[in-house]
Amino acid sequence: MQKKLTITVDEEIYEGLYRTVGPRKISKFVEELVRPHVVRPNLEEAYAEMAKDAKREKEAFDWAEGTFKASLNETR
Repeated sequence: MQKKLTITVDEEIYEGLYRTVGPRKISKFVEELVRPHVVRPNLEEAYAEMAKDAKREKEAFDWAEGTFKASLNETR
């Protein structure tokens, strides 16, 4: 569901948005810019969902094991 929000910005900012982003695209631009700062994903749920993918988990495990074993052979 969308909500309407009215914000006030300096005229120079508005003109720059209008010129750079284009008319009728400013709301989407602002939403995409702001989203990562205000919407926090539920990481536990996301990790639990990823863990259900056995193939992905095996690939991740194999990669981690390979990386670890390779680090044992490095000279310092």
